[in-house]
Amino acid sequence: MASGTRTIQSGGKNRTFILRIPEGYDRSRPYRLIFGFHWNGGTANDVDSGGTSGYPWSYYGLRAISNNSTIFVAPQGLNNGWANSGGEDLTFVDNMVSLIENSLCVDTSQLFSLGFSYGGGMSYAIACARATVFRAVAVYSGGQLSGCSGGTQPIAYIGLHGLRDPVLNISQGRSLRDRFVRNNGCTPQNPPEPAQGSLTHVVTKYSGCRAGYPVAWAAFDAGHTPNPWDGSAGDYNPGEKSWTRPVVWDFFTQFQSSTPSPSSPAPSPSSPSPSSTTSPPPAGACRVAATVNAWNTGLTENLTITNPGASAVDGWSLAFTLPGGQRITSGWNATYSPSAGLVTAKNASYNAVIAPNASVSVGFQADHTGNAAAATSFTLNGAACTVG
Repeated sequence: MASGTRTIQSGGKNRTFILRIPEGYDRSRPYRLIFGFHWNGGTANDVDSGGTSGYPWSYYGLRAISNNSTIFVAPQGLNNGWANSGGEDLTFVDNMVSLIENSLCVDTSQLFSLGFSYGGGMSYAIACARATVFRAVAVYSGGQLSGCSGGTQPIAYIGLHGLRDPVLNISQGRSLRDRFVRNNGCTPQNPPEPAQGSLTHVVTKYSGCRAGYPVAWAAFDAGHTPNPWDGSAGDYNPGEKSWTRPVVWDFFTQFQSSTPSPSSPAPSPSSPSPSSTTSPPPAGACRVAATVNAWNTGLTENLTITNPGASAVDGWSLAFTLPGGQRITSGWNATYSPSAGLVTAKNASYNAVIAPNASVSVGFQADHTGNAAAATSFTLNGAACTVG
């Protein structure tokens, strides 16, 4: 894949996004992946280019300070918004994640989302529905505009909101924040906020949060803007002066990777040629790579399923055994049943086909009673898989 605008099919519609691959991209190095969602009436190009503020504000200012350490994605919303009707924008996110992870070397434990206004609402929807896929979100002047399917699991969360926001009142931002204060087990509080007329900002890091799931709140004395700076009440200022850039970047980059560097490049997706002949997959009909990120009583496990055969797999069921004491509480990119013991993961509608030498990524969150080891004994459609 190369940087630029790409089109994919999602939910029966053509959807587009802009991809920015770092200069000097190394196929053997796992990269952080950040999604930047545009505002109502905005475009993916506005996020990618930085709009009138130019490159320093590309991807809300993060691209300029990323030092080529991050893959950036700017999705384009339908009708320049994120209504997420029937969950179609979340499906679009799933499709982009699957395509990018299968085509580039992505650190699957380091996915992040940020957005302003409507884009903030979409990032909030991701926090609610994809808390086990994304590591953290940043919601700039957002509201519950794109829904909140689920919304019961912890995810690292930072909210930024203006005291004098005339579009989405700051009370809406506080409400979004408080959901994850509860989910993350943080100590409830009314964090300090600057006085009106002070033209300053205050950043509060909540205490008592579950390890690995911080919540931060940045209130500022200005209106509806993603790039305020102290001493100014303007809403559209050059982004390079905004304090939000380092605050959000530091929030995202505090998390350690749990994905080891691969010994070889990630496989690229491919489609079988209509004129090619197919043959049954060889012994070892699939490969599965498992990555576990565990804490005191819980874990997430990412599974990358690779088809090494000469023919595509169309519809799949991956069976595996969970260690004793583990119980799946939620999952992504597949359905899981039962929740313990011998589990079967079945494909979603959008990832049913695994082309030759291509992969799909799935995963789940689970409780455990002390044994946080990875699942074992994988079979794909009844054929044994190799692990690694």
